[in-house]
Amino acid sequence: MSRLAVVTGASSGIGAETARQLAAAGYEVVCAARRSDRIDAVAAEIGGRAVPCDVTSADDVARLASAVGGRLDVLVNNAGGALGLAPAAATDVADWRGMYESNVMGTLQVTQALLPALVASGAGTIVNVGSIAGHVAYEGGSGYVAAKHAVAALTATLRLELVDQPVRVEEIAPGMVRTEEFALTRFAGDQERADAVYAGVSEPLVAQDIAEAIVWMVQRPAHVNIDLLVIKPRVQAAPHKVHRES
Repeated sequence: MSRLAVVTGASSGIGAETARQLAAAGYEVVCAARRSDRIDAVAAEIGGRAVPCDVTSADDVARLASAVGGRLDVLVNNAGGALGLAPAAATDVADWRGMYESNVMGTLQVTQALLPALVASGAGTIVNVGSIAGHVAYEGGSGYVAAKHAVAALTATLRLELVDQPVRVEEIAPGMVRTEEFALTRFAGDQERADAVYAGVSEPLVAQDIAEAIVWMVQRPAHVNIDLLVIKPRVQAAPHKVHRES
């Protein structure tokens, strides 16, 4: 029986690359995301399946669970993202709600829906894609920091609650990763502001770095739980401390 994995937010960036890397490792991959054309392309490329799914929609998540069926080996909760970089005193509350819905409630809903199939596999693994923002606060990141701290707390709580079940609960917390959309989405399509995030940084992480780490995490022996893997480029010591070449 082939191993089955679900990756949310699989339409681009870390999600799409994780789907590719899991497929290369021998998994059948269900690619879930809102943009059906994007996941159709990724699924066709890797011989996987595409399931349109907005993780904030209970109906979409129920359809995803139905498409997965009764057995699942790996769930990568990657859907989410950042909106804005305003100080907390002036931030748009709608941005906070959007980040909380996608990063936290989406992760919760998908996990609830797919947990029975993960347990049924006898050795399921949940990998929640967090962020160093979920462990260290930084100025201007208040909403994203709060959402990713909630993801970290959810991950730790699930691990406690599922300790008697055959399911590992893991978190990967990336630092600066240059993808085609993360910063662009954060700044509402402002390419100049998005490019400035990486200005002078010679070697930020890329999606492949994170995807390879996720595959390593899920391929450890079933008794090994990687609670938290923090992964940053060498030139980033903290969210606010990055070496930039002039």
